[in-house]
Amino acid sequence: MPQVILPVLNEARALPWILERMPAGFDPIIVDNGSADNSAAVAAKLGAMVVRQPVPGFGAACYAGLKQATHDVVCFMDADASLDPTELPAVVSPLVSGAPGLVLGRRVPEKGAWPFHARLANRALVGAIHRRTGVTVGDISPMRAAPRAALIALGVEDRRFGWPLEMVMRAIHAGWSISEVPVRYRARVGRSKVTSTVRGTALAVQDMARVLR
Repeated sequence: MPQVILPVLNEARALPWILERMPAGFDPIIVDNGSADNSAAVAAKLGAMVVRQPVPGFGAACYAGLKQATHDVVCFMDADASLDPTELPAVVSPLVSGAPGLVLGRRVPEKGAWPFHARLANRALVGAIHRRTGVTVGDISPMRAAPRAALIALGVEDRRFGWPLEMVMRAIHAGWSISEVPVRYRARVGRSKVTSTVRGTALAVQDMARVLR
């Protein structure tokens, strides 16, 4: 069964809800990316594997978790309770055993969960993907699943916010199947380091624009 990699930065309030809803057989790997709260302790108390990645960056945390994973399939998702772990089996289900593929959980937002500026940035990025590759995706989603060994072989290099986009672009160029599954997108617990501010979103878009170049 899959392992679930969750980059964490000060998510102690959200982790109990996430870990208690993790489906049977889906083993969480919490990657603490320099939290100032007790996120790591909360995760460990609830039985999750905890990996510490002192180098800042969303991609750095994701890659650290990927290196620790040992199962055939890995999932990624945010640890802020905006995404429900109970939907992970549906995200994994399109993967065909032995075939490289990337499944994205296309977000269906509840009212107020996805700020307009962040949604607009996402729309611009998926448009750029289509123009460059001819492939249509609806969301650069933080919830996704892929075969572990094939994902490592893709060689995703970005260690900041460009990680999710680079994964999609490299998967497309490698001829992977790309599929999407709708997932609910809730208001997160606490304040986002990215989408809650225009500046945070702009920094993420800058990283992703670098990947596109």
